[in-house]
Amino acid sequence: MIAIACDHAGPALKEEIKALLTEMGYTYKDFGTDTAASVDYPVYGSRAAYAVASGECEKGIVICGTGIGISISANKVKGVRCALCSEPLSASLTRQHNDANVLAIGARVTGPELAKEIVRVFLTTEFEGGRHQRRVDLITALENGEVL
Repeated sequence: MIAIACDHAGPALKEEIKALLTEMGYTYKDFGTDTAASVDYPVYGSRAAYAVASGECEKGIVICGTGIGISISANKVKGVRCALCSEPLSASLTRQHNDANVLAIGARVTGPELAKEIVRVFLTTEFEGGRHQRRVDLITALENGEVL
């Protein structure tokens, strides 16, 4: 299951991505919002992030105007590695090298067709492990308060 959430900048793009998820055979849980009425992105980004961190959802997709604020918020949740991607190569590499489990997209800076391609790549690319696992382990160590 995929967690998906957005702030007021993202409902239209979120609906396009939900349709893509269904087309790809994924189930999803929508953590809001559904209107253009102003809301606080940390609330919605954290809801999706906690669903991923808890294991309720396998991966997450979070959307705000630029993707920056909601990605920062999602990354405050222990166990989340959220990557803001604006093109498919970054989506591929963040899965291969960082084992990112949440994708952030900017609805005001990324068109819907490009956003859907980014989502496709993110969801279908596997983590490579190997030397990259050591680095993900170091990120986890930092998250746990260790000084490297």
